[in-house]
Amino acid sequence: MKSGCIVLLFLGLLVFGKAQEVYIVTMEGDPVVSYNGGVEGFEATAAAEDTDERIDTASELVRSYSHHLVNKHDMLLDMLFEGGTYKKLYSYKHLINGFSVHTTPEQAESLRQAPGVKSVERDWKVKRLTVHTPQFLGLPMGVWPTGGGCDRAGEDIVIGFVDSGIYPHHPSFATHNTAPYGPLPKYRGKCEIDPDTKRNFCNGKIIGAQHFAAAAVASGAFNPSVNYASPLDGDGHGSHTAAIAAGNNGIPLRMHGFEFGRASGMAPRARIAVYKALYRYFGGFVSDVVAAIDQAVHDGVDILNLSVGPNSPPATTRTTYLNPFDATLLSAVKAGIFVVQAGGNGGPFPKTLVSYSPWITTVAAAIDDRRYKNHLYLGNGKTLTGLGLTPATLSNRTFTLVAANDVLLDSSVMKYSPSDCQKPEVFNKNLVKGNILLCGYSFNFIVGSASIKKVSETARALGAVGFVLAVENVSPGTKFDPVAVGLPGILITDTSKSMDLIDYYNSSTSRDWTGRVKSFKATGSIGDGLKPILHKSAPQVAIFSSRGPDIKDFSFQDADLLKPDILAPGALIWAAWSPNGTDEANYLGESFAMVSGTSMAAPHVAGIAALVKQKHPKWSPSAIKSALMTTASTFDRAGKGIQAQQYSGSETMTLVPATPFDYGSGHVSPRAALDPGLIFDAGYVDYVNFLCATPGIDPSEIANFTSSSCKTYHGGHPSDLNTPSIAISHLIGTRTITRTVTNVAEEETYVITTRMSPEIAIEANPPAMTLLPGASRKFTISLTVRSVTGSYSFGQVLMKGSRGHKVRIPVVAMGYY
Repeated sequence: MKSGCIVLLFLGLLVFGKAQEVYIVTMEGDPVVSYNGGVEGFEATAAAEDTDERIDTASELVRSYSHHLVNKHDMLLDMLFEGGTYKKLYSYKHLINGFSVHTTPEQAESLRQAPGVKSVERDWKVKRLTVHTPQFLGLPMGVWPTGGGCDRAGEDIVIGFVDSGIYPHHPSFATHNTAPYGPLPKYRGKCEIDPDTKRNFCNGKIIGAQHFAAAAVASGAFNPSVNYASPLDGDGHGSHTAAIAAGNNGIPLRMHGFEFGRASGMAPRARIAVYKALYRYFGGFVSDVVAAIDQAVHDGVDILNLSVGPNSPPATTRTTYLNPFDATLLSAVKAGIFVVQAGGNGGPFPKTLVSYSPWITTVAAAIDDRRYKNHLYLGNGKTLTGLGLTPATLSNRTFTLVAANDVLLDSSVMKYSPSDCQKPEVFNKNLVKGNILLCGYSFNFIVGSASIKKVSETARALGAVGFVLAVENVSPGTKFDPVAVGLPGILITDTSKSMDLIDYYNSSTSRDWTGRVKSFKATGSIGDGLKPILHKSAPQVAIFSSRGPDIKDFSFQDADLLKPDILAPGALIWAAWSPNGTDEANYLGESFAMVSGTSMAAPHVAGIAALVKQKHPKWSPSAIKSALMTTASTFDRAGKGIQAQQYSGSETMTLVPATPFDYGSGHVSPRAALDPGLIFDAGYVDYVNFLCATPGIDPSEIANFTSSSCKTYHGGHPSDLNTPSIAISHLIGTRTITRTVTNVAEEETYVITTRMSPEIAIEANPPAMTLLPGASRKFTISLTVRSVTGSYSFGQVLMKGSRGHKVRIPVVAMGYY
């Protein structure tokens, strides 16, 4: 990206009696990726627009110009302030020209007035957007063989992870059972040494490992004893995402004496480059994340995975496309990096996406075909369904049910919320031993201060044969996931089923006049929940997955750009975990975890993109994105349209037909993406023109961020950007959109058909065209308002090739008079 302003939020603490905060300062002058010459003594470093060449960040030209930028940053600070009154945290030189500094608001104001300074903005926070999927996606038989098998799938492709670090000793990242990893000269990252063990974090598979915490330290949020001043994952999230994208193939997934299958990444031979910028408890800061991204591009990653996003649209920059992530990542794409980002976990509500821009591949989360279910069999003949990834109680036997509040040692322990079953010492072991312990699922489980893992440990310590957790009250949006534990157990999530259990227990339990239990007579047994049930009604859009329409500003006005871009598995994903990770209370101390989120969906796409990149090393980021999108499927395994989880009026979950605002182009289809037939390509200039065409963006703001002027822009509409989707939020009369496709296969004739909701007429021209290998052709899509409904209409353009290729792009539009 060319230099521009970064717009951020509050971060403060008191230092030496003065309030100091972290600010990001952007300077006049181009960064490395955009510098075309003009400064005496320094030759151009930017790659030519019409070439596939990537910048050689190790060249003397780049090193010299980078050093020049850093010197200018230091000279400005030295000129304005006395030493010791500020601390420069980072110099940004590859993607943006600027620096971050820990200083006072008064000094920040001085910086704003200084010559050569474009903008000064306060830092803001980011958050995490939190193994069967290779088989579900058809990788072992349909994709890996084309790259030489699982032993070569993703060979020499480097995926960078800006996340919470990595646990390098996990078998998913080990090299002792794999072919040796040779040197990779194109990657120039470094490997930090663990300050405690003095061991290198890298092993060939993990090719780079660095951490970025200067802003977190300056803010006072960083605690070295729990956050680790190294790439070590103290959270679990980073290890999980890295394993999903590029973990080794065939790793036995064992927990509590049971094997739940064998884990594998999407591209098991790809290299992993770690850029830790997220930390336990507080997430991260944009200053650190931008530094991590800048370093990743310098080091030469091919793909960048961001399972991280802002809490909300930027409040001080009008345009979502020019927030700190998106503007920096525009430069990363200019440098040839394919960027994938989690869409957010704000679903199922509209306009909840936290990934906005066309140069980023935004991923929504799907539920795959596995469902975990367990049963509680009561002594009165009733069977209650629930969740429990556990073994069964002994076959052909029933056991007495005892409620936690009825087996307390002393009534004084009520202050410990005993029904949560988190503390074995508050219970009478003699009353629990050999029985099934009944516990209550309270708000403590939702906020993470109580865990199912701890319930299991409590029950085991008391000698119980199993446990039941009953949900009596549920808030809208509460997500229940099965948790693997070694003791038989079940979570009853349906409140009506919980009442059935409570009614049976109370009617079977005799008490004295004080309420003390005289005899426990309720009985039951717990079924086997270890084996998943495979459903054909998959994929489905997960209820938590953020939905469109995309927004273009902090007023939540609809954008003329379809988001999310694509759907990928993101619910109940098994993958590696850091044993010291704290992100999930149910997996403390474990080596694997099964968690959900668009954080899990994004690395699926990053890994699949690595396979596409391996087969087509010269393709641009937009070409890879196009291949993934145009070949995506809108049908489930049963051949029906994909459905989306949604809330009904009674706040219970239901299924509704999914739209492009739920899944973008559809569910990723790796095999088809390797051979898409046609691609929709776009580059840096196209993206700048998209910004210039967007109403409400100040051209000076664009210039600040990109150092590119809108003066040469000749008008148009944001929907003219050559993306494999069409979105028009305010359609009046007729609008004609042009798209350009490039043939990346043999000569083929394509017939173009269209389909749209009846409120809007759609027409393609020409209706057919023949393309030679490598040739590009334009076609137009005309949309005309027939009737105004006040809601979006959905449709598609389908291009069927004579050699069997199918290219589909979604269309969304809302008509106005």
